[in-house]
Amino acid sequence: MIQSSEIHVLDKNAEFFGIPTTTLMENAGKHVADFILNQIKSKKNIIFFCGTGNNGGDGFVAARKISKKINVSVFLVGKPIDIKTDISKKNFEKLKKTNVTIYDIKSSKKIDELISKSEIIIDSMLGIGLSGTLKEPYFTIVKKINNSKNKTIVSVDVPTGLGTKTSIKPDYTITFHDVKNGMNKKNCGDIIISDIGIPTKSEEYVGPGEIVTYYPRPKKDSHKGDNGRLLVIGGGPYFGAPALSSFAAQRTGVDLVFIITPKKVARAITSYSPLLIKPIKLAKNLAKLSPNLIVMESTNEEIIVPEDIKIVEKLEKKVDALLIGPGLGTDTKTNRAVEKITTFFVKNKKPIVIDADAIQVLGRNLDIIKNSKTVITPHIREFKELTGVNLSNNLKDKTENVKKWANKIGITILLKGSIDVISDGTNVKLNDVHNEAMTTGGTGDVLAGIIGALLSKKIEPYNAARMGIFINGTAGNLAFKKKSYGLISTDIIDEIPNVLRKYL
Repeated sequence: MIQSSEIHVLDKNAEFFGIPTTTLMENAGKHVADFILNQIKSKKNIIFFCGTGNNGGDGFVAARKISKKINVSVFLVGKPIDIKTDISKKNFEKLKKTNVTIYDIKSSKKIDELISKSEIIIDSMLGIGLSGTLKEPYFTIVKKINNSKNKTIVSVDVPTGLGTKTSIKPDYTITFHDVKNGMNKKNCGDIIISDIGIPTKSEEYVGPGEIVTYYPRPKKDSHKGDNGRLLVIGGGPYFGAPALSSFAAQRTGVDLVFIITPKKVARAITSYSPLLIKPIKLAKNLAKLSPNLIVMESTNEEIIVPEDIKIVEKLEKKVDALLIGPGLGTDTKTNRAVEKITTFFVKNKKPIVIDADAIQVLGRNLDIIKNSKTVITPHIREFKELTGVNLSNNLKDKTENVKKWANKIGITILLKGSIDVISDGTNVKLNDVHNEAMTTGGTGDVLAGIIGALLSKKIEPYNAARMGIFINGTAGNLAFKKKSYGLISTDIIDEIPNVLRKYL
């Protein structure tokens, strides 16, 4: 069984991995047509009720194929101009060239007559993802179909209205790829699962489908802070790491980024002088962006210390998520601070990204983050620090262990490697979108910042992790085309908006 939102992910990822949506729709329509022609005995007259989205497009294809052998009519629930997607429009134009009789919403008075004259009613009006109340004219049409007598009713993918108080009650539902969440024999009749050619890789690997489906586009009337406020805690021995994470978060669309960092790091981040950060090019790039950050000095000149919890407590209500770890170092006092700060955010049920030096701290006391809204981003060595497990290079071994430990701890783990593994303990996704030049320092900080931004936008941890790894890798590939093996982490940050522009 698959959630309705994941069907949107699969559709987009299928195209990314080489199977166009046009092919999927053609296959879907063919399966519906084959079922009608081969499995239903009496089929003198068939009426399709088609919506204006892709579910209707599936119906257009099926009607076109069936019309070669049987008398078919199509009732479009809307006007031709209302058809929403290009592929549905193309299939409607193809339908017009056949002998199918086409009606639209202007012929609503004929609905009763069309139902009465037909032996088979095909429901191809609305697909997945509905809730609440079914709107007109769908509500009236659904009621009329359900009140009809001695008809064979077939729904395409899901019955129209499934998830609302009023839905089609079909004899059969031909669903694609897998049973959708909420489907059963009582509300769908006999369920026939059809393989329409969604590639296995689009199920197993992340792609643009995650971004298209789950990225929350800002509303036109939103205000500063409505689209995410992230707190980054990092810095100490390493100056650039928390800055890189913060700038990556900004480029991912977060409204505000707060940084708590040692005094010397705060001066470096907010300085226009390139003298404190190396290499020079990185320092100059960071300096251009630093005025957009809200940088707060910690109580210590050199490191984050336990006393900094007081600063965190005052700031917690102003932020939506925490990123902790970039550039912290491993001082004993810093480790205690990580424990206190993380415990405080878990207690307040705020989502967290744990990265870099903070990982080994939590590995010594996993109870702190148990069953929390946490994403943790280890590579193989850090995974051992987290769990005590030495992973092999075998992908199956990695996948099984990541899923096992994500389930055991109750968090999301993103294991970084040549093929990344993401799991929340129940679901698993892989990622191979990146390049070998991304071994340069700072790319992990960029990834952590992207995920932190997505968490601050109220995206669920597992979705934020798989979206983040794809955004990071795709931005890295765009940067590689321009910079080749000379790319640095700020080049990846610069490409993040281009990834969003391409897929949103």
